[in-house]
Amino acid sequence: MRRRFLVWFPVLILMLVPVSPVLGYRLIYREQLYRLYHRHFYQYPERIAENVYWLEQALRSDFANPLYALARISNEREWEWYRYLFTMHINLSLTDLYLQWGAQYMKFEAYFYNAPWQRQNLESLDRAEELFRYARVYWEEAQRWSEEAAPIRFIHLDRIQYWEDQHHRIRSGSLDYGRIIDRHLDRVAEVRARFESMDESTY
Repeated sequence: MRRRFLVWFPVLILMLVPVSPVLGYRLIYREQLYRLYHRHFYQYPERIAENVYWLEQALRSDFANPLYALARISNEREWEWYRYLFTMHINLSLTDLYLQWGAQYMKFEAYFYNAPWQRQNLESLDRAEELFRYARVYWEEAQRWSEEAAPIRFIHLDRIQYWEDQHHRIRSGSLDYGRIIDRHLDRVAEVRARFESMDESTY
């Protein structure tokens, strides 16, 4: 009897402990949502989609108080600089993610032995083109926010130096996702034309 009691005693104790709800907080600020974005070693479509979701939610959200910014903000001019660069950076990250996502569906060659799956390959190319066009939308937004930041000079915030580098590269033209997107879309058109020209005699 004593042995049986010892076995059930921990269970009885757990039953007496009041169950309290798990306390959490809502993610409402851009900085909070941005922290959920993380790079994966392997970029599978579902992982890319997850990051796209968090970054798009971040774009729709308000900034946290400057006290909780991702950089140390000392004055209103730095706060303005920070907000422009943050928005630019998120749009650039989304551009990159949509390009990676599109590449998952891209067919870079139309081999004759793929003819039996012509329809599936054309559908995949349509999906890739759609994602590349989304990338262009975010690239144009990134350029716009970089242009907004351009008049602000002689400000440097240590913790967001990478964003400042991106801004400089956009302004100098050394970072041009537009050319990359154009090349991808041209390649989609070429490969699509080859698949569409396939018939019964191809394979």
